Amino acid sequence: MATYIRFDSTDMVTSTDQVITSTWSDNTNLLQTFHTSSLQYIVASASSQGQFYLDVYNENPAASASAAIQMAIAYGNRRGSGSVNFTTDDTDSDGYSAARSIYGQYRTLVYGDENTDFQFGNYTPDDFYALNIERARYKYHLKTGWNLKLQNGSETRFLTDDSLFNAGSSTITNIGRQFNIISGTNGAMYTASQTDVNLTTSGSYGFFYPDAGLVLLNGDALRTEGIVEFTAFGGNDTASAAISNRTASLEFMNRMDQFELDSVEDLTAKYLFARIKNAEFNYSGNPSFIDDQGNLRFTSMISQPTTYITTVGLYNNNNELLAVAKMSQPLAKDFTKEALIRIKLDF
Repeated sequence: MATYIRFDSTDMVTSTDQVITSTWSDNTNLLQTFHTSSLQYIVASASSQGQFYLDVYNENPAASASAAIQMAIAYGNRRGSGSVNFTTDDTDSDGYSAARSIYGQYRTLVYGDENTDFQFGNYTPDDFYALNIERARYKYHLKTGWNLKLQNGSETRFLTDDSLFNAGSSTITNIGRQFNIISGTNGAMYTASQTDVNLTTSGSYGFFYPDAGLVLLNGDALRTEGIVEFTAFGGNDTASAAISNRTASLEFMNRMDQFELDSVEDLTAKYLFARIKNAEFNYSGNPSFIDDQGNLRFTSMISQPTTYITTVGLYNNNNELLAVAKMSQPLAKDFTKEALIRIKLDF
């Protein structure tokens, strides 16, 4: 009677499957309400948290205990405009503000240096809006083909990525794949007559980084479309500069009408095929199978032995049990039967 069967290389197969799940809280992929916290909106200094980004909740955090952060919105400007400078008594710090820090942070993340500016299409704007999806909201990466509806009065724009055109040829950056953001839905572009943005004067709508959970939107393109109206200005020129960076983020959030987004989880599975021949495992190794003298307790097992396979144990080379696979129902085994059992290990 065989005790162990060694798996051959042909008995093992590794496979990866993608599981699509909803991104937002409450198991939904469509976010239609957007809230901020008044506590984060309070500005105590130029380096206060609210100067750098605003967390976006699915419900009012002041009224609902189930409110959860869905994303963060940040405004970045390469010249530092739109935020009060960190200091006012040092001429060498001119332009060093939250907006400039945000721009530099994302530039370093994407390009890995401090000199390359973001170029959308053939245009290099001074600013962008960043949507950072909360890491707890998605699994392995975000799914391409999302839909973002922005609205400002009568002006409406539907944005998506160009994954249907660039699925196999997306630009690879330090934070993974980069897709262009276009006017359209579900990864497909609208016709030219439905796309009003001028690539020469304002550039494309931005970039999407599904592996990093990041959406970067070109500020000039959105202003050209009439979606946002905020225009950055000198850091310390007016008292309103102290709230302008937050104002930009808040204005953009208020332009968000709905955001449809899914996430992707890559499940790696290893399949093991246990092949049991007709002469194997027809007798039980259970001590109760024999009496004190080593004889079979049941004489019927002498001429017509039959066992029922209920469990498969997986062992290493030291005969140490590593895993156990349970059968959905007992499998009858005798000298007239062979069995093929497929075992699946998910990672």
